Amino acid sequence: MGIEVRVPRLPESVTEAEVGNWYKKPGDQVRQDEPLLDLETDKVVLEVPSPSDGILQEIRKEKGATVNSEEVLGIVEVAQGGAFTEEEGRSRKITRQNEGAELIRESAQDIAESGHINEVEGEKMPLSGPSVRRLIKEYQLDPGKITATGKEGRLTQNDVIQFLQSEKTVTVQKPPLEVVATVASKGEEPNIRQEPMSRLRQRIAERVLQSQQSTATLTTFNEVNMQEVMNLRHRYRDAFEKRYGVRLGLMSFFIKACIEAFKRYPVINAAIEDNNILYYQYYHIGIAVATPRGLVVPILRDADQFSFAEIETKIIDFAQRARNNQLTLEELTGGTFTITNGGVFGSLLSTPILNPPQSAILGMHKVEDRPVAENGEVKIRPMTYVALSYDHRLIDGKEAVQFLVAVKEALEDPVRLLLGV
Repeated sequence: MGIEVRVPRLPESVTEAEVGNWYKKPGDQVRQDEPLLDLETDKVVLEVPSPSDGILQEIRKEKGATVNSEEVLGIVEVAQGGAFTEEEGRSRKITRQNEGAELIRESAQDIAESGHINEVEGEKMPLSGPSVRRLIKEYQLDPGKITATGKEGRLTQNDVIQFLQSEKTVTVQKPPLEVVATVASKGEEPNIRQEPMSRLRQRIAERVLQSQQSTATLTTFNEVNMQEVMNLRHRYRDAFEKRYGVRLGLMSFFIKACIEAFKRYPVINAAIEDNNILYYQYYHIGIAVATPRGLVVPILRDADQFSFAEIETKIIDFAQRARNNQLTLEELTGGTFTITNGGVFGSLLSTPILNPPQSAILGMHKVEDRPVAENGEVKIRPMTYVALSYDHRLIDGKEAVQFLVAVKEALEDPVRLLLGV
C-alpha cells in the first residue's frame, strides 16, 4: 500500500513553495515522522516528515520544483502490518537498486548500438548528458576538441570544465548541487561569481521594493543615554542569570519601552486596510533575526504579557531556531510592529524599511561611549541612536516624534517600565 507524501497546507500569505533537498532516495527505508525533504517558502524552510514507516517508493517532485498546498511530493510504500523489518527494508532497497542498474545497462547497450553520438544543433558529438550539452551550447564549443574521459566515451561535465579552464576564457566552479559560472573576456582575470537567489532572498527583494513603492516612508531619529539601563544590568546581572538561566539583554528594555509608548500613541501600532485604520488591541512585536539565508522576523505575540526574563528567553529561542530553519510559518506572520537591531553588527545609524502592512519599525543601534553635556559639564556616557521609520499616510510627524521621545524617556529612566508610568 502506498501513502502519498503531500505539501503541508500553506497559509494564505504563502502561495507556493520550492522543493529543497531530499534526504532519502527511492528504495530507502523510512520511519514515521523522519524528515524526508525540505520545502523552502518565502518565509521559512519546512521539513516534510514521512507519514509512515516503510520504503520511499517514488519521488514525484524533484529539487527545485515549485509546488502548492497539498500537492503530492512522493509515495511511501507501507509494509504489511505497518512497518518493514530491517531485513525487509534492506532486501527491497537492493532489489530496486538492481532493477535500476539493469535499466542503465539496457540504456547503455541501446546507446552503444546507435554509435555513441548525440545530435546537438545539427552536429554530431560524443555521448553526453543534458548538463554537458547545455555548457557546450552556452559557450559555443567544438565537442570534438574536448577529451572525453567518461565511460563508453562519454563527455563529462568535468571534461568540459577542464577544457574551459585550459582555454582561460571562463572559470567554472562547482559548489554543492549547483554549477556556478564565472565569465571573463580573453586576457582578463575572472572576478564574478554567479549563483541563483534563494526563494527567501527573492521574497525579501520583492517586499522591500513593495514597501518603498506602496508607503510614504519617513524616518525620525533621537539619541538615548543608556547609563541607567547599563547600571541595572550590571547591578542585577548575576542574580538575574542565576535565577532565570538567561542574560539580561537590551532588547527586553526596548520592547517594554515601546509597549508603554504604544499606550500613549496607539496609531504607531496600527495599520491601513483599504480606507480604514486598524487599531490593534494587542502587541505582536516582530524581532528581526539575521540568518545565513537572509532576514526573518519571528513574532513575539502579546509581548506585554511577558516578563523581562521571558522576553529574553523567547528571543534566544527565536534566534537559535531561525538559524536552524526550525521556525513555523505561524511564528512569522501577524506582527503589528517590528524592532531591528543593527547595533549587533556595529551599525551606528540607519533608516529601517517598513514591513507592510505594519506602519512603523524601530531601529536599534550600537551603544558606545560618547561625550555629552550634563548640567554644564562634559560626561562620558553610553549613548545610542534610535530610528523610527513610519508610514506618513497614517502617522503624522508629531506622533512619530512623540512616540520616539516616549521610548527615550522610558529607557533613560527604566524604573518607569516597572511602575508603568
